[in-house]
Amino acid sequence: MSTLTGAIRETLMANNPEYQRLCTEHAHYAALLDELTSKRYLTDQEQLEEVRIKKMKLRLKDEMQTLVHRNGSA
Repeated sequence: MSTLTGAIRETLMANNPEYQRLCTEHAHYAALLDELTSKRYLTDQEQLEEVRIKKMKLRLKDEMQTLVHRNGSA
């Protein structure tokens, strides 16, 4: 991550409620994923949940990156 990108993220985290919400949700899904991956075996339902959580995390990360990009080119 470049210094500029880091600065943009810090600014967004301090001043942008939408970015803050996205970060909070992303952290929540990361914690859920950690909980699942700590298990030795996953049931079929847990495997589906793992895939769903990974997709949600990726969607949130993409939205966060979009906000960073918009604010970096503004």
